[in-house]
Amino acid sequence: MSWLVDRLNSSIGKKFIMAITGLSLIIFLVIHLLNNLLLFVSPEVFNKNVEQLDSIKPIIRVIEVILLLIFSFHIYNALKLYFENKKAKPQKYMIDASSQNSTFYSRYMTVTGIIILAFLIFHLSTFWVSFNFGNHSTTTFYGIVSDAFGNPIISVFYFVSIIFLGIHLNHAFQSAFQSLGWRHEKYTPLIEKIGTAIALIMTLGFASIPLFFYFGLLGG
Repeated sequence: MSWLVDRLNSSIGKKFIMAITGLSLIIFLVIHLLNNLLLFVSPEVFNKNVEQLDSIKPIIRVIEVILLLIFSFHIYNALKLYFENKKAKPQKYMIDASSQNSTFYSRYMTVTGIIILAFLIFHLSTFWVSFNFGNHSTTTFYGIVSDAFGNPIISVFYFVSIIFLGIHLNHAFQSAFQSLGWRHEKYTPLIEKIGTAIALIMTLGFASIPLFFYFGLLGG
């Protein structure tokens, strides 16, 4: 069993964990977005969907614990790889050629990751807490979202955070396949295009929600 622990603690092992957890989180984001897009259908449809999920709360709790573990492994290994890379290159070269050897998205993965973590903490402390422990006899689930995005500070924060999420996803998808060893000159360009498409869809989808409510409420 020790050989498995040693393998997972190696640089390759950490990248493998990053790839698996990253792809798992992307799948979660797709499902999460599909549920959130019901906000555009009607308040009744969105509320009913949330109530149906609430009726199977024990299962949802198990899924949430699994997601927490996935997030934790992803963040832990990301930080480990970051500091190991910094330690391996303690001295900066006089001519920084990083812009020539890497893409904009890959150079700022740590920065965007930290911003996403801050956004996640805020999201859980607001919407997740309100959905699970709020007084739903006076405010509907749809009303919670509507009231929150009526606040310009929250709407702007969400919108900007989603932009950073898109930047992170654009590199994360293709990087995951490379870490898994699935890199081929024939298929890599296609994987890169799929990654860009996913990042764009996620960005437009999630960013449209605060814009819809804020400007809709503003107009109303």
